[in-house]
Amino acid sequence: MSAFSAMMWNGFREARRNRVTVVVGVFAVIVLLSSTLVTEVTVTTFDRVLTDFGLGMMSLILAFLAIFLSCGLLSREIERRTIFLMVSKPVSRTQFLLARLAGTMLTLGVVLVAMTLIFLSQLLLFRTPIHSTHLVAAGAMWFELLVLSSAGILFSSFCGPAVSSICTTGLYFAGHLAGDLYEISSYSESQMVRWMGRTIFYMLPNLERMNFKPQATYALPVDATTLLSALGYGTAWAAVFTALAIFIFERRDFR
Repeated sequence: MSAFSAMMWNGFREARRNRVTVVVGVFAVIVLLSSTLVTEVTVTTFDRVLTDFGLGMMSLILAFLAIFLSCGLLSREIERRTIFLMVSKPVSRTQFLLARLAGTMLTLGVVLVAMTLIFLSQLLLFRTPIHSTHLVAAGAMWFELLVLSSAGILFSSFCGPAVSSICTTGLYFAGHLAGDLYEISSYSESQMVRWMGRTIFYMLPNLERMNFKPQATYALPVDATTLLSALGYGTAWAAVFTALAIFIFERRDFR
């Protein structure tokens, strides 16, 4: 096994043993199963509420888990002094950072698959039709988590876990509101407000591009061009954040 694979699997095992990961996993099961209570208040929109609530809770829980795992990743290594052991071996800092990111994404991928199976089982239980868009919406979440995790690692490369968590959480909400902010600013009579709206829109990742929950709720098809464009967009932003994290991490003094 290569050094990269060993570090990736080690990161996966650490995240799997983490109590918060277990708590979030149990919480996800409880919330997804309790969504049946929400559907009791609906009559004609039963399928829509069940889908929207299930996918929405999946997205929130996984975003929280991604922020927790990525923002404390480097801080834990520095506090336990294991970072010195890693960088003293014939392993580059870039390889170490990429392996930790891969381990985090592997953990999130496993949790996402488990939650998706629970969600689909719930749809089958209530005889709700399962469409391909359900799988598209769940799969696109992984690329949104990739953007969040790479951003969390970027912030943790030069900040503490608390500041990194706050910044990544802010990026999550801002990324989902960027389109609305751009649209609102476009109606302003002030040129400066319109300029600021456009600047913020293009400087932040538009996470709504990877959000296919509305299409899944109304069973609307997603064409391949839109899907591939969204996945490529998320991958590009993740690459930018990861490159910046590597640039900072390579020059950081741990003394």
